[in-house]
Amino acid sequence: MINTLEQLDLNGEYTYADYLKWHFEERLELIRGYIYKMPPAPSRRHQAIIWNLTGVIGNYIKGQKCSAYAAPFDVRLPTRDKKSNQEITTVLQPDICVICDHSKLDDQGCLGAPDLVIEVLSPGNSNKEMKQKFDVYEESGVREYWVVYPEYEHVHIFILDESGKFIGQHPKINGEILKSAIFPELAIDLTDIFADK
Repeated sequence: MINTLEQLDLNGEYTYADYLKWHFEERLELIRGYIYKMPPAPSRRHQAIIWNLTGVIGNYIKGQKCSAYAAPFDVRLPTRDKKSNQEITTVLQPDICVICDHSKLDDQGCLGAPDLVIEVLSPGNSNKEMKQKFDVYEESGVREYWVVYPEYEHVHIFILDESGKFIGQHPKINGEILKSAIFPELAIDLTDIFADK
C-alpha cells in the first residue's frame, strides 16, 4: 500500500490502477502516466471564482440532462479503446466539468470527455502542465474548454471543431458577457464571476 507521496517515483509512469492504490493526503493528477502535484488548497479568490461559476452553471443546467461537478472529481480520459484501469494513464480533476452523457458517469467519477471543462489557474500551475492538459482535453474530445485567469480577470475559451482541434475564441474580460458555444442559452456576466465578495 502506498501511504506517502515519497514512496512514488515522480519520474515514473503510472496508470489509473496504480492511482487507486494510493492513500495519502496530497492531491495529484496523472497526465499521460506522469504525476503532477496539485496545490494543497486553492486561494480564497480561486475558490470564490469556482463558487460563482458553479452557481451560475448549476442554475443553468437545472432541469436539463446534464450534471456539473467541482474538484475533487476524477475525470479519466482513456486513449482510443483503452478503458481498463490498467490502461488509462490520464486522470484529471478539473475545477468544474459538465457532463451530459450520463453513461460516462460511475462511482469513481467520469470515464470519458466531459462536454465542458473549466480550469481556474493557480500560481502553482506550470506551463508544461497547462500544455499537457490542453492537449489531452483536445484529444479526448472535450467540446468546450475554458481557462480562467484570476490575476488578469479574463477567460480564454476553446471550442472543438469538426476536425477535433480546439479553436480559440477572443478572450472575455471582466465586465463582458461570456456565452457558451455548446450551451447557447448560457450567458455569464463576468463582473459577477470576478466579484470579490
